[in-house]
Amino acid sequence: MKYTTEIIVEVPIETFIKKFDSAENMKHWQRGLVSVEHVSGDPGQLGAKMKLNYKLDKREFTLLETITHRNLPHEFHGTYTMKGIHNTQENYFKSTDEGYTKWTSVSDFMPLNFTMRIMTYLMPKAFKKQSLKYMKDFKNFVEKGVSVSNA
Repeated sequence: MKYTTEIIVEVPIETFIKKFDSAENMKHWQRGLVSVEHVSGDPGQLGAKMKLNYKLDKREFTLLETITHRNLPHEFHGTYTMKGIHNTQENYFKSTDEGYTKWTSVSDFMPLNFTMRIMTYLMPKAFKKQSLKYMKDFKNFVEKGVSVSNA
């Protein structure tokens, strides 16, 4: 299941990337993020791996992030794997004529088991809605300083 989401963040690309390229800032725009654990590689660089531990409602899960492409301030790609699903995400950043940043994210979810195959088939809009929610939370964090870390 592949889809694209886009958002305009009303800050210059340099400010955008400074906030985006920080594991410390992730808790401010990724709801439910409990902790980040470095696994291997040079943190934030190509090939680096880290565990992202989440708790949403009563559900706890861990994603393993692997950075697959890094060409900042223009591109950042990674894979995110958890039990039952593998997600590739390609993020593209572009300065607008107004001096803002356009963030385009291409997500491709690949179910690894029957349950996730059914979920991606029956609820594709839920995946896109969640992706856009993270983007909007990032926008609010960067533009207004609003953090979701206590949400």
